[in-house]
Amino acid sequence: MERAAHRALLAALGLTREDFKKPFIGVANSYTSVVPGHIHLQKIGQTVKEGIIAAGGVPFEFNTIAVCDGIAMGHEGMRYSLPSRELIADSVEVMMQAHRLDGMVMISNCDKVTPGMLMAAGRLDVPAIAVTGGAMKSGKLGEKKVGVDTVFEATGQAFAGKISEKELAELEQVACPGCGSCNGMFTANTMACMTEALGMSLPGCATALAVSEEKMRIAKATGEKIVALVKNQVKPSIILTKEAFENAVVVDTALGGSSNTVLHLSAIAKEAGVSLPIMKFDDISRKVPHLASMVPSGPHDMEELDNAGGIPAIMAELRQFLHTEALTVTEKTVAENIKNVRVTDSEIIRPLCNPVHKEGGIAILRGNVAPKGAVVKAVAVSPKMLRHIGPAKVYESETEAIAAMKRKEIKAGDVVVIRYEGPKGGPGMPEMLLPTATISGMGLSESVALITDGRFSGATRGGCIGHVAPEAAEGGPIAVLKNGDVITIDIPNRILSVDLSDGEIRKRQAAWKPKPPKITKGYLARYQPTPTE
Repeated sequence: MERAAHRALLAALGLTREDFKKPFIGVANSYTSVVPGHIHLQKIGQTVKEGIIAAGGVPFEFNTIAVCDGIAMGHEGMRYSLPSRELIADSVEVMMQAHRLDGMVMISNCDKVTPGMLMAAGRLDVPAIAVTGGAMKSGKLGEKKVGVDTVFEATGQAFAGKISEKELAELEQVACPGCGSCNGMFTANTMACMTEALGMSLPGCATALAVSEEKMRIAKATGEKIVALVKNQVKPSIILTKEAFENAVVVDTALGGSSNTVLHLSAIAKEAGVSLPIMKFDDISRKVPHLASMVPSGPHDMEELDNAGGIPAIMAELRQFLHTEALTVTEKTVAENIKNVRVTDSEIIRPLCNPVHKEGGIAILRGNVAPKGAVVKAVAVSPKMLRHIGPAKVYESETEAIAAMKRKEIKAGDVVVIRYEGPKGGPGMPEMLLPTATISGMGLSESVALITDGRFSGATRGGCIGHVAPEAAEGGPIAVLKNGDVITIDIPNRILSVDLSDGEIRKRQAAWKPKPPKITKGYLARYQPTPTE
């Protein structure tokens, strides 16, 4: 009787007495009309709800926010991108906990939304399943396959006078032909693949295109499946195990996924109570070969990966490296899911005996510039840049560095240093695709390196090293580098160092003073300590 008022309010939604005998399922949807990857998620949400109802559940849909990193790129908006992940996780937690829902379907697509929802799933530990929104088809310019990364690099070509402003305008009209996450193995699609590799979405979900009927079939099956997961009490804690995270890193390294995977898988693991040390990425990358040469560092897009068999096929090829006993949301193990799966195009998903690279995608570098480590997407680096020694060109922000590039101050052989763009210094650790794409567009990607305490887009390629820790705002060695300091990058040997003695670095650090906060109010202020702290 004490719940009569609660039932009265739910009756206002149209629930019948019979509905109270059914599982109540939260449908966390990140639909928004400002993000290309999310403009179709209303349709996916409707299909998921139909699946829930068909299986005997009651769906309750609610929304989260979503930032498009491409639209936010290269200006103050990008500082809000990574911090949005925590808001998403928190908002899902609030809605699920306040309304005491029995299970959850997570509908997401873009860079921070998918990991944010998975963080909430790990935190809440109620039965949960994800359906990612799918990739955009590639654009076409004549016979050339193009995407948003092509436009960013073309901007650099325009700065260098290699193409006209008219040619750039023509490209921007055809690069992104419709809904979905950007067409290559950028962060959004990498995290969709990680979701499937973790066992948190149905097989085939990650690579089914946004516009495909297959995506709709998977959405309906996802709605049906969550009701079974609730009835059988299959919770994320059963799925998001140490073995599942290691499986995800194996798949990531074979795909050559975004360097942001390190940030996101680590955060999801923390919420799930699993230890995932940064060096695990490096250890696995040294053992597992790179099998799929994906956009932006290779020729193949998500549609081609899907046609080759998608994540089930690449996991079948990687079987010997996986924990195949790990349970998934199918309520079957990885071994059972991939039992009869095969690769249908060995040019796109290479066999282990003929990899794209003998080692995998992510490398963790250390040295006196990055005592706590730095991250590079090794498979996106030209062989000419795997080892590079050059003088530092130091800039205090991304904006300052881009202005220098427009003035053509960057020369072959340089090591561009962009600092005070980390989690605290940014604040918010903004992605920096514009400087890396500009370097590439200017024809310098095989002669200029870039290091930063910020991070890079999944669309970045070249000798670009991010996540340098400790960051400049904390007085890390990157804060005291000067123009002309000679920096050594040796990716095969995992070294990032400057030709300075330990004594000289300590002397410079002793004289270093923190910069005043860039932002003192609003959401981002909590990421940047005030001088009194």
